[in-house]
Amino acid sequence: MTQSAPLTDIPAAPVPKGATVEWVLGAAGARLRAALFPARGTVRGSVVLSGGRTEPIEKYFEVIEDLTLRGFVVLAHDWRGQGLSHRELVDDRLKGHAAGYEAFLTDFDALLTAFESRLPKPWFAVGHSMGGCLTLLALAKGQAGRFAAAVLSAPMLGLRIGRYPRAVGLLATFNRLTGRGGAYCMGDPGKPFDDTFEDNVLTHDRVRFARARAQIAANRDLALGAPTWGWLDFALKAQTFFARPANLASVTLPVVICQAEQEKLVDNEAQDRVARSLPEGRLVVVKGALHEILMETDDRRAVFFAEFDALAERLAKPSAPNA
Repeated sequence: MTQSAPLTDIPAAPVPKGATVEWVLGAAGARLRAALFPARGTVRGSVVLSGGRTEPIEKYFEVIEDLTLRGFVVLAHDWRGQGLSHRELVDDRLKGHAAGYEAFLTDFDALLTAFESRLPKPWFAVGHSMGGCLTLLALAKGQAGRFAAAVLSAPMLGLRIGRYPRAVGLLATFNRLTGRGGAYCMGDPGKPFDDTFEDNVLTHDRVRFARARAQIAANRDLALGAPTWGWLDFALKAQTFFARPANLASVTLPVVICQAEQEKLVDNEAQDRVARSLPEGRLVVVKGALHEILMETDDRRAVFFAEFDALAERLAKPSAPNA
């Protein structure tokens, strides 16, 4: 894999000041990319920022600036299988693949352990889509004690997979068990380089959409295509886990789920159920938003940050004028 730089810098999205990049060894020795960004002004705590499927660290530079200006150290990372982290399948690096969710959780623990001494408390978890799914899984499976709160953007707690979800789930399991887990689960492997704003189901913001595509064009090693049967099997297994309220009983910290009103990809009803199951769950509908709330128009992004700010005001050190 060629890499021109640890973080890809373009005029429309410069690397935030003070960034440091490291490689963390995850499950089975997989090399994972992580970046640490210093707080601006008085340090109030830390944010562990986890992007969604296909999303590299670079896509979140604006969000990182939003958070560091609020006084938070930010740790962002590429999940295994995307960004510049270890790719699961060597035959085609564009395949969005997974083999269950345990490796993701081991990776997440290794990430937190590697940076723990450099992350001032309290810790806030921020995750989008698949990153929100895996963040909540990690909290439910032992990581909750490290965090003060979580704010999740359109988390993938269930998928919109048509009229026959049980049949799709059985097909995903069958393909995994018969050695076809690494095959694309769609006829079209996707076009990560030339999708258009007019056809997108992610954001109403043309500038933010174009900026993310420019980052991929500048470094095509960041690109990811369609998912495999293995990835779909992982997502459905996570969905089954979240469907059991008892699995969420240990997550006693405040968790805010920001839901995209015009969602086309993940299941909003699953988010509703999880919010009710969490001891301190809260559901906030972002009116008019498509899936990528943090890449949406300013007014829709503001809903997310109002929720984050409310938790920070309650749980973090008082804010001070930014440097």
